[in-house]
Amino acid sequence: MGFARIHYKVPTGLTTTLAMAGAGWLMESSMHVTERLVRLFRVDQQLRGLTSRLTSAERFLVEQAAALEKIDKQRKELDSQLKQLTVDAMNHEGEMKRVDEKMNKIRTQMETAQTNREYKAFLTEMNTFKADRDESESKAIESMQKIDGIKAKIVELDGQRADRNKMHTVAVTDREARASEIQTRLDELKAQRADLATKFTPADKDSVAVYTRLVQQRGDEAMATVEVHDRKRHEYTCGSCQMSIPIEAVNGLLTSGRLTRCVSCQCILFLDEEANTILTTPVAGKREKGEKPEKASKTPKVAKVAKVAKVES
Repeated sequence: MGFARIHYKVPTGLTTTLAMAGAGWLMESSMHVTERLVRLFRVDQQLRGLTSRLTSAERFLVEQAAALEKIDKQRKELDSQLKQLTVDAMNHEGEMKRVDEKMNKIRTQMETAQTNREYKAFLTEMNTFKADRDESESKAIESMQKIDGIKAKIVELDGQRADRNKMHTVAVTDREARASEIQTRLDELKAQRADLATKFTPADKDSVAVYTRLVQQRGDEAMATVEVHDRKRHEYTCGSCQMSIPIEAVNGLLTSGRLTRCVSCQCILFLDEEANTILTTPVAGKREKGEKPEKASKTPKVAKVAKVAKVES
């Protein structure tokens, strides 16, 4: 029993799409761990740049809110002091009135005194009440002066609060504007980062853990390029600490792309486009293996013969 062959014609556009998808997959799969970390690092740098703008606005807002809170606390303390001083002043004034009533009563009694001894007794009592009244009056005046001072401070503090409240309003507006400004780009970068994170294989787990820890500790200094100073003399330095890098580390990056860290500052090293171009370009004057040396040109000799022939003629 035979089977009929069925042929399907794949549309040209779909073929191109599949080819591009396949090429992209091959490119992703051929990338080594350092290249994947560099791509992730670039996105993280952009995220930090955007969030730092928002962070500075949020920090300013927090500072203004803290300043307002401090002013409100001082205002509350002044209100409490004002209330206490007002009560004290009223008590002193009340004491003065009570003393005045006693003094008026003694004056009446002094007018009706029968003997000189009785008069002197009333006079002594009157002087005692006068001293008490003077003391209460002094305390009342002192309390009133303190009240005036606190009221002046409250007026000044209210002015400070009004100015600070304006700054707080500006800070809130600025924070909202910056958040709205970067939100779209922030969402794009977060999605891009999430996609890049899926490109790592289980074998990359330790490398990713090292990268994550270094980013938390060092930020933009977590990774650094290899700077090529003299390829012939194998002079390479770390782009972060500027310390020398051994040739073995550079060769490891160039051949296998394995995770390589600076021996001095411990950042993760990578080769940027410029360093990669320098290291992969053949050195001038150096023959590749199996290449034959070029033969010397005979043009100068011919030119010399021609010149002699011209002279003889």
